[in-house]
Amino acid sequence: MGAMEVIIQSDLRQASLLGARIIARHVQGKPDAVLGFATGKTPLLLYQFLVQMHREQGLDFGRITAFNLDEYIGLDPSHPASFHSYMWKNLFGHIAIPDERVNIPNGMAPDIPAACREFEETIKSSGGIDIQILGIGRDGHIGFNEPSSSLTSRTRIKTLTAETRKDHGEDFGGEENVPLHVITMGLGTIMESRTCLLLALGKAKARPIAQTIEGPITAMVPASILQLHQRAIVLLDEEAASELKKTDYYRWVYDHKPNWQKY
Repeated sequence: MGAMEVIIQSDLRQASLLGARIIARHVQGKPDAVLGFATGKTPLLLYQFLVQMHREQGLDFGRITAFNLDEYIGLDPSHPASFHSYMWKNLFGHIAIPDERVNIPNGMAPDIPAACREFEETIKSSGGIDIQILGIGRDGHIGFNEPSSSLTSRTRIKTLTAETRKDHGEDFGGEENVPLHVITMGLGTIMESRTCLLLALGKAKARPIAQTIEGPITAMVPASILQLHQRAIVLLDEEAASELKKTDYYRWVYDHKPNWQKY
């Protein structure tokens, strides 16, 4: 039976810290954990906490294997707006993870479909993803699985919507410069992760979060597929939780967890 755990924290900082603690606990218990990472503004503070835990508490990432959800097609990894650049700048460059343990889709691959198949094979051969970190778009997308994406999709090429290109415009000095295509892990691939950790912060995410948690499962809100996940943890600040109907219930459940289940 799938279970979606909704955890509401007072603010961005508390939500990010709790997310970092959940990941740290897993890595301490399984030093060769396979972790899936996301980009964007949402996980930045969570990554800062992980870097701090590495520096101050010796949290060791040397044996983990990392996978990233997505990358732009035709964008050199050295481009400042590439997700390669983002990950090394904000996390990988500060936690002593060996280069060969990092897997980010290759947007420069001469044969994109082959690169997507290879990415899927690498996830399988590494034993599958233990915890996949996710953000959510204003239209309910996770990864770059835009509305109407197949709920069983695998890693593949996707064309970005106008809204998503607009959201990423500032990284490229204007939305007209945002690449049209990306490689993204599919919804079927994401669903195979043993735990999904969805982090959503701020008022702009309130509606997609309400649709994801309390609405119908639909390809028009791709994140809603997480209702079927075996273990999805949704970490919210007050603003992102503001349109949920059952917030009292989620708080009650979280406050009354048995000690062994607490983070």
